[in-house]
Amino acid sequence: MDTQRKGIPSDEELEARVQRAVDYFMAGYGCCQSVVAAFADLYGLDDTLAKRIAAGFGGGVGRLRMMCGAVSAIVMLVGLDCGQTEGGDREGKSACYKVVQELLAQSEAENGSLICAEILGLKGFEKACCSYVASARTAEYYKSRPCAAKVESAAHIFANYLRSRRG
Repeated sequence: MDTQRKGIPSDEELEARVQRAVDYFMAGYGCCQSVVAAFADLYGLDDTLAKRIAAGFGGGVGRLRMMCGAVSAIVMLVGLDCGQTEGGDREGKSACYKVVQELLAQSEAENGSLICAEILGLKGFEKACCSYVASARTAEYYKSRPCAAKVESAAHIFANYLRSRRG
């Protein structure tokens, strides 16, 4: 089930990965890209491919303000860690779903929602939804958005999951 995963990093390295996720976000990458890229090499994905795979999940999936990109990253990383690879493997699929549900419950408890629009406090966004144009990353953007903290939260949740897998 875990054949794709390399050894689980030390606590110090996991914390460095959490910081790397925040740094990626602050450098202009999307929430999902930032979290996925911080851990992807553990699963044999290079930085560029990880960022490309995760690129469309920003802004709550294509800027539609649906599921938070950082939360989407947790789902993607769990799939890399324990996702089933045989079509008829219901047990493996169920085990993966269990981990996804547990980690997303943690994220919702920490952040109040899994939904981008709710996390951002956007009211009535559906009526004007949704421009595909990415927001400019300015000092005001970073000051007015909780996204860096959500990236950090998602990266911590996944790092803690990996810690729990050390056995």
